Amino acid sequence: MESTVSRLDALQVSAAPAGPALTPSQKRFNTLLKQIERARQTMTAWNDNTVAYRQAHDEVLKPLQAELLAGHRQWVLALDAAIDQGRWTKGEHGTLRELLCEAAGELLEGRGIDLELKALFDKHAEVDFDTEQREKARAMKGLAEAMTGVDLGDEEDIASDEDLFERLHKGLQEQIAAEEAARSAKAGRRRKSAAQERREAEAQQATQSVREVYRKLASALHPDRETDERQRQEKTALMQRVNQAYEANDLLALLELQLQIEQIDASHIANAGEQRLKHYNKVLGEQLVELKAELEHIEMAFCMEFGLQPGLRLDPRKLGHVLEQTSRQWRAELEQQQRERRMLDDVAATKRWLKRQREQRRYAEFDFMPF
Repeated sequence: MESTVSRLDALQVSAAPAGPALTPSQKRFNTLLKQIERARQTMTAWNDNTVAYRQAHDEVLKPLQAELLAGHRQWVLALDAAIDQGRWTKGEHGTLRELLCEAAGELLEGRGIDLELKALFDKHAEVDFDTEQREKARAMKGLAEAMTGVDLGDEEDIASDEDLFERLHKGLQEQIAAEEAARSAKAGRRRKSAAQERREAEAQQATQSVREVYRKLASALHPDRETDERQRQEKTALMQRVNQAYEANDLLALLELQLQIEQIDASHIANAGEQRLKHYNKVLGEQLVELKAELEHIEMAFCMEFGLQPGLRLDPRKLGHVLEQTSRQWRAELEQQQRERRMLDDVAATKRWLKRQREQRRYAEFDFMPF
């Protein structure tokens, strides 16, 4: 059986040495084939390399993450001990309390209830942890409703940020569906423009082109027409692939199957009419858009699973670099944690550090001041 790459090469339209140059539709067809193949290869790389990354993450990064969380917790305890020493000015004392509450709050929100940390948060915060979480949820709910117009219901029913986002997502989907239904109803009452009718006709013709390819394959591969048992099994397997490709509107896979069973040859696309090529290009263009959207979804899910910043445009073939970079970053954070905990034993060094912290906070507040 020919490889996917060789079949794609066979589908590429080549200009004859002494013949006319490729038409725009032929060039577009070639470009779409290359882009779809790159997207396919990227999809395969994600499928192949994510499993290996997950294993390496468990072996290398999870232990580091556990150390970081433990160190973060020790930092909160060390700040509490330092505060109780009573060697600070009022401003320094306030900054230490703010730092402790920020660190404890992050741990409580990320890891669930830790009674000791919760007690320390309540000891040093102006508002206890439970009250702060309710106020934060109320503010976030109000902001989300104001920005989207979605009614998120009673805040008492929202137990977490995940609940809020799930309810917001559902509300937005319902809102989009209602708007789409209203647009469709309005469009149904309004006479279609010539451009709309032309686009709908082109879409119907493109669908018909895919259906024609499918029918040719189904006619050649129908297993019930085969008397030889071995060939019937082979055709059954091929027909399953044909049906899957047709259901997915995967024109390229259908054309590849035609090549595989020698229903078409390398000259088929080159000899296709201009209008048929335009229909093919429309279907392939839509297929490429869907592939790119799926790749974005895969990368976003990967970033969410492993706590990476979304939108990094990761190359799934180079996930080892991501692992190494994250490992270096976390080891550096561990060393920083240890230095800062040791620093708390030196009052003068801690006072200098607190001064820098207060200055950074003033600059941050200045940056966010409305003008």
